Amino acid sequence: MNNSKKFSLWILTALVVGNMVGSGIFMLPRSLSEAASPAGVLSAWLITGFGVLMTALVFGNLALRKPKLTGGPQIYAKELFKPGSNASTLSGFMASWGYWIGNLAGNIAIITTFAGYLTTFFPVLVNQADLFSIGSFTLKVGNALTFVVCTILLWGTHFIILKGLEGAGKLNFLATAAKVIGFFLFILVGLFAFQKANMLPFVAPRFDEAGHTIGLFGQINNAAITTLWAFIGVESAVVFASRAKKQIDVKRATMLGLLIALAIYVGISTLVMGMLNHDVLVTSDKPLIDAISGVLGPVAGKVLAGVGLISLFGSTIGWVMLSAEVPFQAAKQGMFLPAFLKVNKKGIPVFSLTVTNILGQLFIFSTISNTISSAFDFIIVIATLSYLVPYFISSVFQLKLVITGETYTTVKSRVIDGIIAVLSTVYSIWVIIAGTADMKTFTLGMVLLSSGILFYKWVKPSTKQAKADKLSSQH
Repeated sequence: MNNSKKFSLWILTALVVGNMVGSGIFMLPRSLSEAASPAGVLSAWLITGFGVLMTALVFGNLALRKPKLTGGPQIYAKELFKPGSNASTLSGFMASWGYWIGNLAGNIAIITTFAGYLTTFFPVLVNQADLFSIGSFTLKVGNALTFVVCTILLWGTHFIILKGLEGAGKLNFLATAAKVIGFFLFILVGLFAFQKANMLPFVAPRFDEAGHTIGLFGQINNAAITTLWAFIGVESAVVFASRAKKQIDVKRATMLGLLIALAIYVGISTLVMGMLNHDVLVTSDKPLIDAISGVLGPVAGKVLAGVGLISLFGSTIGWVMLSAEVPFQAAKQGMFLPAFLKVNKKGIPVFSLTVTNILGQLFIFSTISNTISSAFDFIIVIATLSYLVPYFISSVFQLKLVITGETYTTVKSRVIDGIIAVLSTVYSIWVIIAGTADMKTFTLGMVLLSSGILFYKWVKPSTKQAKADKLSSQH
């Protein structure tokens, strides 16, 4: 790929912001209000923001110190073991598999949210009239139409990307610019419409399914995995590192994107809690629309819904691009099925893109039997757990470099990077423990992550790749 067709700093930043500020911005205010009181929500944001900042610094640092390791944070798994060994290949493959599965689920969370916001213009999407029944299963009109809309968006995006990554990247940039402007305008309105009474009591108990009281610390634990969903995508620039014009832009885009997204998320989630009564918020399928409509009327709600649809369309492009890139880059390094190396004349990983979207289509079936909000909740927990393993691996790899001194020339930089890596590792472990406390979630997550082992026998790193790994470890 010639340099003129590679991604600039702003395209990379737009991918980070566009992928981070996707479905979460629209649905998280409701999910967070269910999980925790305002005190718990704000505490979770602070802890998650700090933890992800440490992880983002790890990503940026590794992109500079190991520029040949491209394709995402899961790639570093193979570097924890002897170069060219079976353990190196297996760990790289399993980490790539888990990260890919997380991306698949993430795509569908965005696509189902798009359908949810489309209901502002087409209420028929939530029509609960029976379409037909088979045995005990009854398909509702709204669910059937939602399935059709999600399918069209998925495959429409597929064909846009096939026309070229550069064009898709520019579309993502335009959609991201529109969403950032729209959300900052929402924040301005929210500042004037904010009602302190809706945030009280600031510290209040929440209850689990059995009716047991959940204290503040338990609420923070519950909210932590939900707030982490907001930051999934912070590694987007790292995934596209091989397509960046300058390697330094990968770190810059990661940090800039994180700060923009953090400002939007904390501002909007806090303001929505102050604009809507708690009982209304926890039952809303489109909380931002309901909040702005209550202040400025239904026309303003429709305008925001339009911004939301543009935003989600851009996010869908960014996430589908990223999802196809992950197994393609892993296969280039001998850590995924060789078939995923196939590209078309424009350098698009066409086989990876097609398989990714076919599997994504299977996830879309969750919209047939669930409401949009319950499908979203199920998907984000499974997807977030899939991301945590590569995040943890990246932090451990950074620790390994610090301990061995590889790529370092000064003690000061080793100490600073070591502290960052320790904090990022501790954060990753904490969220993994919090997120897998529920046995059903843990079981489903493990089944998805471990299912990759069935395909490992087809993953054979070439002799050339093994030699390259050994040479890389020696420099």
